[in-house]
Amino acid sequence: MLTSSSAHTDAAFTRRDLGRLLAASALLIAAMSAILGLDVLPAQPSLELGMPAPAVVQAPRAAAYTSQVLTEQARQAASAAVEPQYTYTAAGAAAVAAQQARAFEQEAQVVDAAYAPGVTDLGRQAILASALGNLTSADRKTLMNLTPERWTAVRTEAARVLSSLETAELRDSELALVQANLTDRMAGGLSPDEISLAAAIVRPLLVPNSTYSEQLTQQAKAAAAAAVQPVQQSWEQGETIVANGVRIDDVAYEAITYFGLNQGGLDVARLIGFLVLSILTVALLLVWTWRFRREFWHRNNVLLLLSLILLVAVLALKLTAGRYWLPYALPLSAVGMLVTVLLDGGAALVLTSLLAILAAAVNGGGYGGGLELAAYILLGGIAGMVAVRRGDRLSVFVRAGAAVFVVQSVVIVTFALLGRQDVRGVLELIGASAVSSGGAAVATAGSVAVVGSVFGILTVFQLLELANPSAPLLRRLLVETPGTYHHSLMVGNLAERAAEAIGADPLVARVAAYYHDVGKLSNPVAFIENQAGGENIHDELDPEQSAALLKSHISAGIDIAYEAGLPKQLIAFIPQHHGTGVMSYFYARAREIAAAPHGGLDTPEGRKAADAVDVRKFRHGGPKPQSREAAIIMLADSVEASVRSLSSRDEAAIRAMVGRIFEERISDDQFDECDLTLRDLERIREAFVGQLLGMYHQRIAYPQNKVVELESRRAASGEE
Repeated sequence: MLTSSSAHTDAAFTRRDLGRLLAASALLIAAMSAILGLDVLPAQPSLELGMPAPAVVQAPRAAAYTSQVLTEQARQAASAAVEPQYTYTAAGAAAVAAQQARAFEQEAQVVDAAYAPGVTDLGRQAILASALGNLTSADRKTLMNLTPERWTAVRTEAARVLSSLETAELRDSELALVQANLTDRMAGGLSPDEISLAAAIVRPLLVPNSTYSEQLTQQAKAAAAAAVQPVQQSWEQGETIVANGVRIDDVAYEAITYFGLNQGGLDVARLIGFLVLSILTVALLLVWTWRFRREFWHRNNVLLLLSLILLVAVLALKLTAGRYWLPYALPLSAVGMLVTVLLDGGAALVLTSLLAILAAAVNGGGYGGGLELAAYILLGGIAGMVAVRRGDRLSVFVRAGAAVFVVQSVVIVTFALLGRQDVRGVLELIGASAVSSGGAAVATAGSVAVVGSVFGILTVFQLLELANPSAPLLRRLLVETPGTYHHSLMVGNLAERAAEAIGADPLVARVAAYYHDVGKLSNPVAFIENQAGGENIHDELDPEQSAALLKSHISAGIDIAYEAGLPKQLIAFIPQHHGTGVMSYFYARAREIAAAPHGGLDTPEGRKAADAVDVRKFRHGGPKPQSREAAIIMLADSVEASVRSLSSRDEAAIRAMVGRIFEERISDDQFDECDLTLRDLERIREAFVGQLLGMYHQRIAYPQNKVVELESRRAASGEE
């Protein structure tokens, strides 16, 4: 928790700022580039084709390329699928069919002559015995027993089958099979013996009209291979190229070669990309800090804290990149919650936004896509920031974790509705969100006090501990300076109410008020509230000595606070609560003393002598208030002391005194270095008046006889 600064955002960028920017940028960019570039070196050396992989080989990034191996495999498959090519043509088949038909007619005419008119039975037997010389004895017997009508039927069917076979493609490789199955092609109402005879007549006349062509076959294969389009191979980031122990095939080896996983050099392009991304991220973070959070810019511990948080988060993202649901289980919303509690919501929002962008870049090809993860981290982080607020109770962190879970789950379901996930994937990511949000709540609650202490940042838990009346320094104030202790409590009440009125930090204002006057422990009796009606030592001192004595409680307070281990942010309030204000009482006394020998302040010589008094001796050393809380404590300190001195504390007197003190501080330019507005001052004034009227309200003045009656009744009640 850092208080707001008075540094103006329009201040010039000095050489010192430039040197600070360059130094911080160089270190942070180098560290972030090294983390993001962890995978630019080969992960598995000596990967050989045909050998088992020594470890799981994964794609270092998403990529797509034309695979020569897959393309060649596809071409070979297309070529192998081509059927053998033959020389068949319709014209050639028709010529062969005509030729074989003539040969059939020549042989058939011999048989026809046996049935010509005038041929005797013996002559017919002689003709048929010599016709169709390739017939078997069974087929010839069938031929010898045919009547002219049955021969005509056999002749016609044989001619038909021969013509149909020779007209269609008849490959030389299929000739024997066709000849063997000729009987299956016969029809025409022939008997089995007649079918066998017809097949025997046709069988020797069958000749192939199509022969295998090696040249045509190779040409067809080449054409089929040429028609295959190049095959694209794509890999997602983190996708397994080859599993551990599996032999590396041609496809895997091609991917290994493409990604350079067997090479010893760097992936220069990827490294340059991460370097540029690191430069942009670091530059935006540091420039934003200089421009809008100047109080952070000038504190090395804050810059170191922001840098370490960023680097640790980036390392976690890098280690889980592309690992299915692991990036979703990271408790990254703890970054926004922690920075919100320790610094402020603006810095937390900027840091969370940058982390969301880095997560999208690192997981751009991973599960769920970079956009979903970026929305998941950014919106979940914002929910945690809004819910955690100041983080002053453990229950707040629990509620913040619940808010993160709800928002992250809604993001997951939303992207699922956009078609990014199935039901199982949604349930798995919601489970990861539960781990993430719960881990963020636990991590933030458990680390905020430790981190704040290590980096010197004031936390709510420290403030609550310091506000405890049993705190050692407050105990010393109570025992050694009871008047100062009571004064500090009253100032704390005033400061807290005023801080609430203008939106400042009321807890910081209250605790700082408790410790603003610890320097009075070094010399309690020098301050009137601790004199308990005794002698005032300032009556025996000249004004300059008194002023020096009062000034000393500032330096003494700083020393005491450091010795007691108070946080530096609270120590800063000790000199600021007086600013460079004038100790008006002692300055007025000095002027009176200087003017007395010259007739007093009513004479010109007296006024001249009074004006010669050096006002700087009566001014505090400052600095002026640097924050709204410090300005409130300055006003509350003066108002409480002044109103205490009033003899009448009615509303008119209190308003007049408060107004006079405000005018004095404004006219003395005490608020020039903090961002108080006139509206803030008016609200502070009303808050003071309301609080003081409550503190100094008038009681009913009972008559004396009424007091006696009340005491008598109380005593009687006690006896009973």
